[in-house]
Amino acid sequence: MKVYTKYVWFNTKEKREIVPMTHEAEIALAEAGVNEGFVLVSAMHITSSVFVNDYEHGLWEDIMTWLEKLAPARHDYKHHKTGEDNADAHLKRLLMGHQVILPITKGKLDLGQWEQLFYGEFDGQRNKRVIIKVFGE
Repeated sequence: MKVYTKYVWFNTKEKREIVPMTHEAEIALAEAGVNEGFVLVSAMHITSSVFVNDYEHGLWEDIMTWLEKLAPARHDYKHHKTGEDNADAHLKRLLMGHQVILPITKGKLDLGQWEQLFYGEFDGQRNKRVIIKVFGE
């Protein structure tokens, strides 16, 4: 079995942003040379996420609106008493998840017709890292 690891860095222009990253996973897969297996993609920061969904900007706005309703930015979080101001970003990450596993079939990511991989940033404008780990034969 082969195992390959690659780190990808993001520094978003906005505090909250969705960034396509299917291409980064495809590059890592090509570099790994695996034909059958899995790709694990994991956000390595507690206020960001990775997820699979449709590449459609209206949906991205809907996702951000939904997240803001469930975990609104506000000043009364207990976490803010520690000097931080990003409790909502931690909660949004819990809702969206921090990692995904993608299947590899015949040397390609085996995604559904509309599925794409995304990085979700909820407290951005600074460097954050994502690990891409490819396992297989």
